[in-house]
Amino acid sequence: MTTAEAYVEFGSREARGVSPTYERLSWAVARDDALLALLDTLPPGKRQPNLLFAVVRWLGGPVDDPATFHDYTVTHWPAIEVELRTRATQTNESGRCAVLLPVLAALPQPLALLEVGASAGLCLYPDRYAYRYGEHQVGSGEPVLECAAGGMVPPACVPQVVWRAGLDLNPLDVTDPDDVSWLEALIWPEHAHRRARLRAAAAVAAADPPLLVRGDLVDDLPALAAQAPAGATLVVFHTSVLYQVPAARREAFVRLVRELPGHWISNEAPEVLRHDGLPDAPDAALHNVLALDGKPLAWTRGHGQAMTWFG
Repeated sequence: MTTAEAYVEFGSREARGVSPTYERLSWAVARDDALLALLDTLPPGKRQPNLLFAVVRWLGGPVDDPATFHDYTVTHWPAIEVELRTRATQTNESGRCAVLLPVLAALPQPLALLEVGASAGLCLYPDRYAYRYGEHQVGSGEPVLECAAGGMVPPACVPQVVWRAGLDLNPLDVTDPDDVSWLEALIWPEHAHRRARLRAAAAVAAADPPLLVRGDLVDDLPALAAQAPAGATLVVFHTSVLYQVPAARREAFVRLVRELPGHWISNEAPEVLRHDGLPDAPDAALHNVLALDGKPLAWTRGHGQAMTWFG
């Protein structure tokens, strides 16, 4: 896929109906030869729309108007390029816990959670958040995570978590204002509710910080998994992470995680982690596939805002 095609796909499948600002910007970049030429000097994984738009916003640049975005990006390209090469899309969306919850609540309790690609670890607190599936509410406290769920009976309670740990190449610290400002820049412009949710989830994590380990998802996973307490069900999980991992490394991770004790929950795009016999997605928007131990269960939207159960 060319860089232009990647921006068209992002605009039409991810941003459409979710962020008019990013939809408009994506289409503009896809037709902007000057910006495409600059982006094509970067490694493929550093050209993605989410990363570019977040870096420009984090540096104080404009995203509301494609023309001013073009001018700012061309003028400030040296500074933007430095950030693109060093940063990653570590969108730490606690809302994704809403699509993980039905699986987590059904596993043998208590749980030892280990998230791969944990960012700041905000998805390691599914027991501390509240959830609303239509009229059905589960749990208590803040934030309240809303999810439009079809084809399933919502869980009756939150899981019992006795250990939580995360593995990331560059773990972020919710007590570091610079790290939190980067997490806020990754939230799309119109999504004030997600910014409020981030702050509430960050407060939960800061009050009881998780164990976050800087490391590789293959080389360092077994040692961290071995720290999980006996008597708890180990759950290794990840969501919208593996697209950043080269295919061969991804396959090595899948082989490894299948051999670990406990369970494996994945929530990834179907072209990133393939499953046979998937039903049609609910619509043309970009969906992830939620799976337990390699068995697909549901279509989910990227920020946890909706899920369609079929498993």
